[in-house]
Amino acid sequence: MEFQKLSAISLKEMFIRQIRDLILSGQMPVGSRLPSEREIARQMQVSRAVVNSGFSELEKQGFLEVHPRQGVFVADYGKNGNINTLNAIMEYHGDTLGQSEIYSIIEVRRALEHLATDSIVKNSSNEDILGLEGLLEEVAAAKTIEDTVLATFSFHHKLSVISGNSIIPLIYISFKPVVTQLWKRFCLKYGKEALYDSVLCLYKCIKERDALAARKCTDKQLNEALEGGHQIF
Repeated sequence: MEFQKLSAISLKEMFIRQIRDLILSGQMPVGSRLPSEREIARQMQVSRAVVNSGFSELEKQGFLEVHPRQGVFVADYGKNGNINTLNAIMEYHGDTLGQSEIYSIIEVRRALEHLATDSIVKNSSNEDILGLEGLLEEVAAAKTIEDTVLATFSFHHKLSVISGNSIIPLIYISFKPVVTQLWKRFCLKYGKEALYDSVLCLYKCIKERDALAARKCTDKQLNEALEGGHQIF
């Protein structure tokens, strides 16, 4: 059995969660105007500084629009949100996503991984590829699901780095909270060994410099997650 670290959250975080939950539950619909900072601070019994900083964070997450001298409004987060919006939605739903969201995330990952492995096979040095072995061993040696997931992310992120494409690593980092949550779900259902097997398959294909085999390995793993024996939704 694994236990999660306990920590107390700040008033700002409590404020953000309450406003975000009201928005995601539909109690504060898109386009609606929020009360003034002073009124919200009075009702919640917090300082205006907490409300102001909370508004700023919720704006970054794509849930609010702050218009000077006009007020604060609920944003159309479904249309104009960002990766932070997706992460917040996952948190609201208990780190779960619907089938359509999972499908979309996996398809993006498929495209990125194909691009990365194609480039590695064609352009990366033998030294770069062999350098992946240490990360593969970390995945194998991980004792907990958390460690397995983090080691797996490090492996895939390293793939993006040695691909030579300067943008792919940035995208991988942006997707880290989402992808790691899906991997955690996968490990809880099928065991961390199954996640290691997927990493090992990909590494073997890359080591043989077989781009087509690497693509097939990626497709097999992702198709299994979508509609095969390793579904994650």
